[in-house]
Amino acid sequence: RCVQETGVHGETLFVASSDFCHWGARFDFCYYNEKDGKIYESIEKLDRQGMNAIENNSPDEFHDYLEKTENTICGRHPITLLLAAMKSTGAKFETKFVNYSQSGKVTDPSDSSVSYASAYSAKQSQFNQLCLLYTSP
Repeated sequence: RCVQETGVHGETLFVASSDFCHWGARFDFCYYNEKDGKIYESIEKLDRQGMNAIENNSPDEFHDYLEKTENTICGRHPITLLLAAMKSTGAKFETKFVNYSQSGKVTDPSDSSVSYASAYSAKQSQFNQLCLLYTSP
C-alpha cells in the first residue's frame, strides 16, 4: 500500500534488486534444455522468459513462470511486490530490460554461473523521458 500511494503521486524511486539464475551443482539448480543450444544459451533463454513476464508487468505471469521453471531468482519476492504494486495503482507502466550478462559461459555441467539483469519501469507518460535519460551520453 505504501508503494502504491507513494509511487503514483510523487517522484519516488523504488528499487527491486536481484540476481537471476544461479546455475550449477553448488546452487542445486542445473536446468538444461539441449534444444536451446549450449548450457549458457539455455540459461539465457530461461532467464529471458522471466524477463518477458516482468516486462509485461504481470505479477501473475511472473509467479507462474517461477512455479513452472523453479528458476533460482533470489529477488523473486521484491520483484513480485513491485509488479503487484504497479498493477494495483491502475496506472499504465512500461518496463524495459537494458542489460543482461552471466558470470561465466557455462559449457560443462561441472561449471556454475550467476545471471544478472537490469531493468527500469516508469509510468507510460514518463517512460520516453526515462529512455532519453538512460541513453544520454
